[in-house]
Amino acid sequence: MKKNLGVVPAVYPMPVLMVAAYDETGTVNVMNAAWGMICEGDKIALFIDEDHKTTQNLLKSRAFTVSLADRAHMDAADFFGIATGNKMPDKFARTGYHAEKSAFVNAPVIQEFPVVMECELAEVVRPESFYCIVGRIVNTAAEERVLSENGKVDPAKLDALIFDQFQHGYYVTGEQVGKAWNAGAALMKK
Repeated sequence: MKKNLGVVPAVYPMPVLMVAAYDETGTVNVMNAAWGMICEGDKIALFIDEDHKTTQNLLKSRAFTVSLADRAHMDAADFFGIATGNKMPDKFARTGYHAEKSAFVNAPVIQEFPVVMECELAEVVRPESFYCIVGRIVNTAAEERVLSENGKVDPAKLDALIFDQFQHGYYVTGEQVGKAWNAGAALMKK
């Protein structure tokens, strides 16, 4: 029997995304965003607040990167969610992490995170009930150590963090339990 929990954002898992952009002086700012998803094959939607320093930076530069956080870098990933660039201008520098300018967009690529999507600002969606940044992915890069033999990212090697809205925990991905577009194929024959 199910117990009523009230209004709970009951989507699990949620990604742990590191959104990075330069400010007007070229300083790197990074934020942790769990409210993001792929839309269409070449776009990412980020449901983030307009007042974030990173949001303001990417609106000005019209470019940003989105990296997947992993277990090895959980402390910094969490810090990027706790600290605000509006009050802590040296937020990125405090971590000791490294960034280099993307070859595709005017945004920083954080070297420590294993997978990065390099994006141009495509659209800002601002209906009454939410605020959304949509980026067009112009390149995705991944460390070779997280690639499988077929040259694609291997979730078992990635050790990507996922966020739990229920208990506010971080977990990691890994075990494959089936194949998409195959696990339910037998039901098509009924």
